Amino acid sequence: MAQIEPASGTIVLIGSNGTGKTNVLEAISFLAPGRGLRRAMLEDIAFTEGDGSWAVSADIEGALGLVNLGTGILAPIDNELAAVTRKCRIDREAVSSAAAFADHLRIVWLHPGMEGLFSGPAGERRRFLDRLVLAMDAQHGSRVSALERALRSRNRLLEDRHADPQWLDAVEHETAELAVAVSVQRVHTVGRLAEKLRGPRQSQFPSAEISLEGTLEALVPIAPAVEIEDRYRAMLRENRVRDAAAGRTLDGPHLTDVSVRDLDKNIAAADASTGEQKALLISLVLAHAGLLTEMTGFAPLMLLDEVNAHLDPARRAALHAELQATGAQAWLTGADDALFAKTGRSAEFFEVTPGQVRRRAT
Repeated sequence: MAQIEPASGTIVLIGSNGTGKTNVLEAISFLAPGRGLRRAMLEDIAFTEGDGSWAVSADIEGALGLVNLGTGILAPIDNELAAVTRKCRIDREAVSSAAAFADHLRIVWLHPGMEGLFSGPAGERRRFLDRLVLAMDAQHGSRVSALERALRSRNRLLEDRHADPQWLDAVEHETAELAVAVSVQRVHTVGRLAEKLRGPRQSQFPSAEISLEGTLEALVPIAPAVEIEDRYRAMLRENRVRDAAAGRTLDGPHLTDVSVRDLDKNIAAADASTGEQKALLISLVLAHAGLLTEMTGFAPLMLLDEVNAHLDPARRAALHAELQATGAQAWLTGADDALFAKTGRSAEFFEVTPGQVRRRAT
């Protein structure tokens, strides 16, 4: 068990590769709804030599004052078919899910696995987008999951040539409701984020533009939600033969993509260098953190894994200055002290070794 008692501000975790720095950030990330920073399965998170249980507990000075948040899973029982369920508590009282934590705490993060975001598959960008939405609307994740289940149900029915048409109508009715709800929240979040990015700014990080590419998302600004539901429901009905042949639903928010441009260089993010892509990601995350602060009146917690890699010294210094300006508690990791030379006395340093986290003497 590791216990850390940091102050507010910037916390830097220093240690060699493989010592567990990212594990600390992942543990904190479970104080937000969803599957955590690395999207690991719940049963895969525990220490391999333990009994399969794990837990995270934190005292948070959050939006509603001091509170204790806790989450984890119990040791698996002998029944291999039993579902692994995550327990969540607020001040040691059980709550239904980690969505309840959002009343006290919002978390945003960056990690090295996101560095190929702009040049990788659209699914990765959708997950990034949904994480941004989830930080603003704690119920978004459950709607996305329900939509995925509804689409799987529709696809299975389309495989059966003798499926009951009324049952298919019912599944498509639910699918359309969920699809529009997901699309509306995505459009709302991207619209507010785009407005934030267009606002006055003084930053070493590039000016960015973000937009959505999707059939339903294009309709959200110009049509009522009920009308969009009806249109998508009709589209699903008309495309049953086509989708059955393809083995999947070929139109909907499960195929939405996110477009980002570097306005300073007037190029798509996918065409930027690795360093510029990382700088664009940082621009988006800083703007999102600012948006959350404006929305809730409280700065989010920021988890930035290996964020200084690929940044030149000027941008490292700028990042630390901008993090301080957000008022957020920011957790950073790195293997080399030189990457944090510009943090000065504003940061707390912790040395991470296998199984231990120790505060460094100032």
